[in-house]
Amino acid sequence: MDQLDSINFLYSLSGLVVGLLIGMTGIGGGSLMTPVLILIFGIHPETAVGTDLLYASATKTVGTGVHSISRSVDWQIVSRLAVGSIPATLMTIYALTLIGPASHETSTLITGVLGGALFLTAASLLFRGAILRIYADRIGELSLESTRLATTATGFVLGVLVSISSVGAGALGVTALLLLYPRLPMVRIVGSDIAHAVPLTLVAGIGHWFIGSLDWLLLLSLLIGSIPGIIVGSFLANRVSEAILRTLLSVILACVATRLVFA
Repeated sequence: MDQLDSINFLYSLSGLVVGLLIGMTGIGGGSLMTPVLILIFGIHPETAVGTDLLYASATKTVGTGVHSISRSVDWQIVSRLAVGSIPATLMTIYALTLIGPASHETSTLITGVLGGALFLTAASLLFRGAILRIYADRIGELSLESTRLATTATGFVLGVLVSISSVGAGALGVTALLLLYPRLPMVRIVGSDIAHAVPLTLVAGIGHWFIGSLDWLLLLSLLIGSIPGIIVGSFLANRVSEAILRTLLSVILACVATRLVFA
C-alpha cells in the first residue's frame, strides 16, 4: 500500500509539471502526459490514452470556463468542429473495440499514431509562422462556405487523432484555426480550441472507459497535481517567453516521438 501511495505521488508530480506547461502555453495535456505515462511509468498505451482523455477534459473544462467569462470563445466555430469530431470519435472508438482494447495491434496502432501526432505537433509549434505565411501567400482566405466545410473536416481529423492518441486538440487545432480564421484574434482562436477539446476528449474518454482502458486512481492522482499546476502556470504565462517555451516544447515532443516510433 505504501508503494502504491508513492507511485500515486509520482503521478501527481507529473500532473503538476504538465499542468504548469498547460497553464503557460495551453499545450501539453496529451502531447506530454500520454508519452510520460507510457515511457516513464510503463502504463499500457490504451490505458494511458483513455485516462489522459478524461484528464484533458477535466483540465480544459476549467480553461473553457475562464475563456467563457472573458467572452473569448466563438461557439459557432466550436459547433462546426464538433459536427466533424464527435462522429469521428464514435467511429474510431468502435474500430478500436473491433481490434481489441488490449491487443498487440492496438498498442502498435496507438504508439504509431501517437508518434506521428507528436511530430506534427512539434512541427506546428516550431514552424507555425512559416506555415501561416505560406498558406496566406498560396491559398489566402477561403469563402464562408469553404471555411465551414474545412472546419468540420478539421474536426473530423482531430476526432480520429485524439481518440487514438489523445494528441491533436491543442497545437494542431490552434494552427488549423489560425489558417481558417486569419482575422480572428488569437485569444478567441485559443478559447475556441480549448472549448472544443472538452466535448471531444469527454466523448473519447467515456468511449475508452466503456472498452476498459481507464484507470480512475491514476486519473485522480494526475488531477491532484495538475489543477494547482495549471493555476500557477496561468499566472506565469506572461512572465515567460512564449517563443522560448514553444521551441523547447517542440524539441521535447520531437525527441519523445522519435523514442516512441523507433523504440
